[in-house]
Amino acid sequence: MKKIVLSTLAALTIGTVSATAGDIKFYTDANGQVFVTAGEGRTELKANPQEVMGAMQAASQAVTPSEKKEMKEEIKAELKKDILAEVKKSTPVFSKTSKLKFSGTHYLGYNQKNTQSENTGNFEMRRNYVQVKAYVLDDPKSFLRVTLDSTYSNSTADGEGHADVYVKYAYLYLNEVLPYTGVEFGMVHRPWIDYEEHQSWWMRSISKVFVEASEASHLTNSADLGVNFKTKTPYFTSELGIFNGEGYHGSNDGEGDEEHIGDGISAEWRVTGALLGNGEKKRKPLKDDYFDVSFFGQYNMDNSKNATGDNAIVDAEDYVWYGLHTVYNTPSFLIAAQYVTSENDRVDDSNWNGEGYSVNGTYRFGEKKQFSVIGRYDNWTAEKSDTEEYETNSAIYGVAWQQNKNFKWLLSGQSYDAKDGANYKGSAATNWTSAMLTAEVHW
Repeated sequence: MKKIVLSTLAALTIGTVSATAGDIKFYTDANGQVFVTAGEGRTELKANPQEVMGAMQAASQAVTPSEKKEMKEEIKAELKKDILAEVKKSTPVFSKTSKLKFSGTHYLGYNQKNTQSENTGNFEMRRNYVQVKAYVLDDPKSFLRVTLDSTYSNSTADGEGHADVYVKYAYLYLNEVLPYTGVEFGMVHRPWIDYEEHQSWWMRSISKVFVEASEASHLTNSADLGVNFKTKTPYFTSELGIFNGEGYHGSNDGEGDEEHIGDGISAEWRVTGALLGNGEKKRKPLKDDYFDVSFFGQYNMDNSKNATGDNAIVDAEDYVWYGLHTVYNTPSFLIAAQYVTSENDRVDDSNWNGEGYSVNGTYRFGEKKQFSVIGRYDNWTAEKSDTEEYETNSAIYGVAWQQNKNFKWLLSGQSYDAKDGANYKGSAATNWTSAMLTAEVHW
């Protein structure tokens, strides 16, 4: 009898709304249990839905709390069977691993850029990531990651635009190779940029961070071939790695002269104090408070980008840069600041010598903090020669709307000021302003 009552209540829970509309059928088996789906050994009840509901409501009055709990479990089991039946009808995906996880990140927009000589407007595909993680080991936190990125370029040898697809990341992550420490091996994250983009400058869709942006210090990029040890504890986090040094856009052919034993190898680091004690968490800026202080940098040995002559490998020189950074976040606002300095061994010019700072802030409002006002200011001063310096300034400002957890709209502007027509790393600078509309999508 208990089974009959429980099954009847299960049918009541599932079918109340539909039964009222008269569009559901009920079935019973040889044991007197009531079901809402047809099956082997089940026959349809001929009573109308209102009579069945009346019987179920009367039966429910005799059910104890423990029986109701058991009823819920039976409902879940019945639904699980139905779901599995539907899944079996779908096209299967085969893999030699226990689990595959797919995701994507897309920055799509329109950019109106105005200089002293011309005004241009273009639709842009600034980032178009498609990524897969394959969980190839028994440890559920270890995986192989491959990320493909496609970009569009208007500047080609034949004058025609085209889209390129390349590998941005391709590495094996091994969890807990040391206490609190995992390791990335392959084409991996460099220590600093990924941290800043996910803790301090959440607006990567409209601008790169200070040390990567071409209108700022432009000292490094976000990925390289190497090994990166990543440590997380409540009050301390770090990333320490050895890399080729040129980055995923650079070149390194493994040949150097006798004096350049390092041959492009770069030692890179980030050490961070998480002052509020939540450094081990994957933080959510709209929910978590955090206050971090970081020391970061790179020691690039024989880097081809710092070459003194025509041979980018044989004539490569060393350069080192490092910085201090702090960020404080609450659900209502974020504020961050950093200072960076760079030195190099070049003798013909000093493009890689300089110092500068960047500050950025975000104010969030709305019932779910879905709206925000953003601002950032960058200043970089570098040596044009042994006796001259140049200075560049960049200001970013705008508003953003987080439409849902996957989708964000941004309307932003930027102004770039190169003092005295500064010549930065081989290309003459021109003052400009821009206005951008951006759609940022994550899935």
